[in-house]
Amino acid sequence: MGTSNEDLPQGTVKNVVEQDTLKWVFVGGKGGVGKTTCSSTLGILLSQVRSSVLIISTDPAHNLSDAFQQRFTKAPTLINGFNNLYAMEVDPTVENDDMLGSDGMDDFLSDLANAIPGIDEAMSFAEMLKLVQTMDYSVIVFDTAPTGHTLRLLQFPSTLEKGLAKVMGLRNKFGGVISQMSRIFGVDTEFGEDAILGKLEGMKDIIEQVNRQFKDPDLTTFVCVCIPEFLSLYETERLVQELTRFEIDTHNIIINQVLFDEEVVESKLLKARMRMQQKYMDQFYMLYDDFNITKLPLLPQEVCGVEALKAFSHNFLTPYQHSLVRGSVEELEMRIATLKEQLKDAEEELEKL
Repeated sequence: MGTSNEDLPQGTVKNVVEQDTLKWVFVGGKGGVGKTTCSSTLGILLSQVRSSVLIISTDPAHNLSDAFQQRFTKAPTLINGFNNLYAMEVDPTVENDDMLGSDGMDDFLSDLANAIPGIDEAMSFAEMLKLVQTMDYSVIVFDTAPTGHTLRLLQFPSTLEKGLAKVMGLRNKFGGVISQMSRIFGVDTEFGEDAILGKLEGMKDIIEQVNRQFKDPDLTTFVCVCIPEFLSLYETERLVQELTRFEIDTHNIIINQVLFDEEVVESKLLKARMRMQQKYMDQFYMLYDDFNITKLPLLPQEVCGVEALKAFSHNFLTPYQHSLVRGSVEELEMRIATLKEQLKDAEEELEKL
């Protein structure tokens, strides 16, 4: 099956923008494919149809500030030029004392956090979700870290479950030791234990509640961003399989950095790259024939700043149109004009020599 789009779902993200029940939109894919540009643009498009939109970056590299050319922090900040679009950058590994309160049990708690792999991330993620749920945003766009991290977020309820079991085990096994430690630190025994358990229980409840929302296709969808190359195709396939395993809805793929056959390509390199890209795009269309696949052009410049993002956003709603059709009169005339120009330059150089 080639890339004839007649019998395919529409090649845009209109379905995401128009689905007014959506509460969470995840944007993910491997590093360097343009996730931040896509999540920023999606945020802008959603802000045109929703009352309030929050873009959260969970990528430690935090490219959101670069995309909008504005400094963001771990508190939601209104983006310049908008009245209902906010952004925040969250570090997935928050310092333990940020999460666990600063009382005498700090050291014990941080040791505990280190003893259960992933629990510090799970707890900081829970804290962030708690914060987000208290603020009433109409839709939240996650600009996620490269694939592996994203999938870890979805395993957090079971991570916390294990953490809880471990704490309960410690409590039964070392009850005396914990109470001694509490006395040494000058903390009331009951308060010390209950504070830990209460904190973990509370986080587990939040994450479980959110996870139920994540598994509801009316509330959550995942947009996979990739580029037309082998590694990215492979990574997208893995991501889609994992999302299916976690029962998270995904039916949109954005293929970024596509070379279109309009640049009157006289370059062998570009022609070869274009053939390679076409091969992988055919595979994308074959594997994901029931997905909305949006193709975005490779641009000569980066997409930075609100104006550039707004200008780029029309490619998300209407499939990119070639400005010239190969073999048409216009295209041939343009090619002849280009060749004449090149011939003139060459003749001038020859004269100089």
